[in-house]
Amino acid sequence: MSYTAPLKDMLFDLQHLANIEAIAQIPGFEDAGFDTAQAVLEECAKFNEGVLAPLNWEGDKNPTSWSNGVVTATPGFKAAYQQFTQGGWQGLQHPVDFGGQGLPKTIGAFCGEMQQSANMSFALCPLLSDGAIEALLTAGSDALKAQYLEKLVSGEWTGTMNLTEPQAGSDLAAVRTRAEPQQDGSYKVFGTKIFITWGEHDMAENIVHLVLARVQGAPEGVKGISLFVVPKFLVNADRSLGARNDVQCVSIEHKLGIKASPTAVLQFGDGTAAKDVNGTGPGAVGYLVGEENRGLEYMFIMMNAARYGVGVQGIAISERSYQQAVGFARDRVQSRPVDASAPMGATIIHHPDVRRMLMTMRAVTEGCRALASVSAAAYDAAHAHPDAEVRKQSQAFYEFMVPLIKGFSTEMSLEVTSLGVQVHGGMGFIEETGAAQYYRDAKILTIYEGTTAIQANDLVGRKTARDGGRTAKGLAAQIGATEAELSASATPAAQAMAQRLGAAREAFVEVVDFMAANAKANPVAAYAGSVPYLMLAGNLMAGWQMARSLLVAQQQLAAGVDADFMQAKIVTAQFYAQHIMSRISGLRDSIVHGAHSATALHIDAF
Repeated sequence: MSYTAPLKDMLFDLQHLANIEAIAQIPGFEDAGFDTAQAVLEECAKFNEGVLAPLNWEGDKNPTSWSNGVVTATPGFKAAYQQFTQGGWQGLQHPVDFGGQGLPKTIGAFCGEMQQSANMSFALCPLLSDGAIEALLTAGSDALKAQYLEKLVSGEWTGTMNLTEPQAGSDLAAVRTRAEPQQDGSYKVFGTKIFITWGEHDMAENIVHLVLARVQGAPEGVKGISLFVVPKFLVNADRSLGARNDVQCVSIEHKLGIKASPTAVLQFGDGTAAKDVNGTGPGAVGYLVGEENRGLEYMFIMMNAARYGVGVQGIAISERSYQQAVGFARDRVQSRPVDASAPMGATIIHHPDVRRMLMTMRAVTEGCRALASVSAAAYDAAHAHPDAEVRKQSQAFYEFMVPLIKGFSTEMSLEVTSLGVQVHGGMGFIEETGAAQYYRDAKILTIYEGTTAIQANDLVGRKTARDGGRTAKGLAAQIGATEAELSASATPAAQAMAQRLGAAREAFVEVVDFMAANAKANPVAAYAGSVPYLMLAGNLMAGWQMARSLLVAQQQLAAGVDADFMQAKIVTAQFYAQHIMSRISGLRDSIVHGAHSATALHIDAF
């Protein structure tokens, strides 16, 4: 159950697809070229392979525990977290002004993948801190930034996001946690939040909760929600820790997977943690982020960061599952090959269906990784490029891709980790092999930070129908340019990719037109096909990156560069075209022609 970071594939994507040297031309990223990226990724690989990965199975066997409000992390996690912070990994892509290294997301995303592959339960903690940092950087006052960011960026303190309540799951309009303004400008926060990842633990000295709540007299619905910083321990003017705030972990959940990551139920303001923390009675002391009633807007900064990060988790768990399956298939002897190429039993990697499963795992993982890499580069350009038009185009690209990265990568991780169990056969159903843990851990990825359906609704409403499909069709035009390059190549692999990519692009445009025409006129029909649309679009966009990979690999192979790797990249891209993108036409048909049957059965008949 060891883990080896896929550095060659990551560096290929960085150099040839994300174009890290172009990112290094952006002011502020001048020192973040390919050489820097390679050095950072190699060092990151050492930490994750040697420190975090060996703790992954331990966390599954000995989960985080809760007793009388105290949450104790899995043995070994606290020491590993200290090494993580000492290495500066939390601040990798955060501003130098607050103690970070200021590297682009294009590099940071691959470090995030390695952390998630090595130990998803552990890596969720810094993932949530990243979101809190981004929210404060964007919407926090100078005072809040000065008080909290340096400690969050260093990892000395960790961050959380508190949205969900017992009566309010994904429907944030139903949030009832309340905030009462105080004379000193602070607020007292009262309410219960559930499903709070790393909401309580013993790995860091303070936890900074970002909490959605309603100020007294605020409008109903999402327009009346505000965002507050509510620390576990109050923070003095010199950033030393003061009294314990009135926030208490009343329990943690027992879960299918990611067992070492505590999912907390937090009670704000019941008086159990502190009776009178600032002289005005019980209540958790909170500080407003930005303006009142704009909390959901600010929280979406965290949510978008987390949604991208969860998509990367899907890629990461797929990579770990693939590596495990390949290792088992190389060692497990079972049956004679169907072509009688061996007189006795052979290792199962010789069997065609096992090879098909491994190729599916490999192709999907590489396609999603490439898409996430290119999208990270777009994020960096959108935030830092000196040309306003480039910023605008890059932002549109990134925003379109986020629901695909989150939705498609995580849904496909379920297929990949299920295949990982299948490759093991009966041994995959036995916990000791480790294959089952990846399958269990992967399931949450399609649920938290917005289910696949929520991502799909965003794709239909905000990303497609709102502009009449203009952004989507602009992407289709870019894909058409890649098709032309493929068609100009005489290789069978390029021709096969061009054929499948062209058919997939045409199906995509047909569905975009359907969504743009029906999102308002016939919303039931449109949204009945929202998840299939997301899967179609994600498949196409990942396949597009695989097509670009194929073109680069052919050029590199002709130049005599790393022939084995480039040949494997070409074969993997061709497999993606013929086995993964071939699914797109069926998705198109179910969306355009199948809406009625999805909703025709009377509710009482279910």
